[in-house]
Amino acid sequence: MNRRIVTFVAALVLTAAAATAQEQRHEISVQGTGFFTRDTNSNGITQTGTNSGGVLAGYRFNVNRWLAAEADYGYTRNTQLFGGATIGRVQSDVHAVTADAVVRLPLVLAGFRPYALAGGGALAFRPTQNVGGFAAGADTQSRGTFLYGVGTDYNLSRHLGLRAEYRGLVYQAPDFSLARFKTDGWTHTAQPSVGVVYRF
Repeated sequence: MNRRIVTFVAALVLTAAAATAQEQRHEISVQGTGFFTRDTNSNGITQTGTNSGGVLAGYRFNVNRWLAAEADYGYTRNTQLFGGATIGRVQSDVHAVTADAVVRLPLVLAGFRPYALAGGGALAFRPTQNVGGFAAGADTQSRGTFLYGVGTDYNLSRHLGLRAEYRGLVYQAPDFSLARFKTDGWTHTAQPSVGVVYRF
């Protein structure tokens, strides 16, 4: 009887170890993104961000089959247009650093595995100082952001896959430390993306 128990426990441990060895806990992704920001209208100032494209690179660590932790870096360039009580424009490079928790939904539809995510991070708006897109005195400014999103993965092979994702960023509109551009308003950026994932 004891021998059977020992044999059963040993088989269970070996099976668990084999399953763990086959899991791919690490993922690296590169995606092309859009960057579409809602207008802000406050303090007599209308602020509009131009639509743009960019890139999003990320690392995801799979804690288990349904939960993961993720860190991403994104880049785009757009122009903030100010009108109303004040007029001006500031072109800037936008750097985004975010971290989030990813929850995979317990279903697979035609090979697609959906997930949801939530987290936070920071956006840094750095003026390019290009002619026609710079306001005197405009300075680099960072804004904290809340992040939410949904997406889906599709496996092409054991290590390679495709990813389509929608991320929403909620943050205070940048004013580049210029009182005349200060709306005190909050804005939302929609960031759809598609790209490739490598798992190892």
